[in-house]
Amino acid sequence: MEGTALDIPLVDLKAQYESIKDEIDQAIADVISKSAFIGGPFVKAFESAFSAFCGAKHGIGVGNGTDAIFLVLKAMGIGREDEVITVANSFIATSEAITMSGAKVVFVDIRPDTFNIDPEKIEEKITSRTKAIIPVHLYGETADFDPILRIARKHGLKVIEDAAQAHGAMYKGRMVGTLGDAACFSFYPGKNLGAYGDGGVVVTNDDDIALKVRMFANHGRVAKYDHEFEGVNSRLDGLQAAVLAVKLRHLPFWTERRRENAELYNKYLAGSRVITPLENPHVKAVYHLYVLRVNANARDDLIRDLKSNGISTGIHYPVILPNLKAYAYLKQKEGQFPEALKASGEILSLPMYPELSESAIRFISEKIQKFN
Repeated sequence: MEGTALDIPLVDLKAQYESIKDEIDQAIADVISKSAFIGGPFVKAFESAFSAFCGAKHGIGVGNGTDAIFLVLKAMGIGREDEVITVANSFIATSEAITMSGAKVVFVDIRPDTFNIDPEKIEEKITSRTKAIIPVHLYGETADFDPILRIARKHGLKVIEDAAQAHGAMYKGRMVGTLGDAACFSFYPGKNLGAYGDGGVVVTNDDDIALKVRMFANHGRVAKYDHEFEGVNSRLDGLQAAVLAVKLRHLPFWTERRRENAELYNKYLAGSRVITPLENPHVKAVYHLYVLRVNANARDDLIRDLKSNGISTGIHYPVILPNLKAYAYLKQKEGQFPEALKASGEILSLPMYPELSESAIRFISEKIQKFN
């Protein structure tokens, strides 16, 4: 039985597949029977369904979440000599896409309570070359968006949501995906809404951004040989779209299960020496990850102890972006991102997925309580 067996994974995609196997198998068979592999009705149907889910006008399926950010930047005309602000503790895809566009990435420190970008630290990083801000809704908790939007309006900047970990999250009653000028989602298999391969989508209410993203993603064209400019090849394929359409129908239920599991963790970890995640009252978090803060001196020992009990853990992310070798050329000053750096030494992700049972959460929590 789960919770006593010596194998509790960080994510259990097999259990998810088994719960919807018939629907998934039929969807894949439908795509194959129609040979609708690139573009076609399954992609269009999913784009329409996902944009409606977000409450947005447009959804454009692309190859992956990294491309989604890159394509939005290209659609906005952002490139060489420009600067784009983002947070110091995301996955490299966020900053990598900025560099891919030709722009310079500018990092900002985090709020220690939510791990998201600190709006109070943004304005000091704005220069005459700044063109956009990319807040990341990290771990499924939304960034504090209203102050970010005020800063953006004041300085005439675009705001692009990196919502790769936040499918279905809400901020002050507004759905993630509709808070900025455009939003970028990843459908990497382990995401709350995951494909069976790579995939991504751009969501926006801006007609011009939508058209340009669609064209850039499809070799600079709308019609087959009508190439208005050079683009790239970044398209969501029919098989992934069909899989995602099935999963999208289950996403609201899965989200509630994740939220229930987070509450159970909070309950069973109460009184321990770890710090459980904060969910701000104006946010509906979707708990892509359930991330603790642990004493830095004890984290490795706790990881080993949990592993010896068959409990998988993760660290998202162990090195902040400015300290990666990839960004050595930026020559960041030491101590410039103290909150992100401190968090990177203390964060610990516990197993989190809709199929996770209460007995497993209790078992994990008991091991953490005893470790303390």
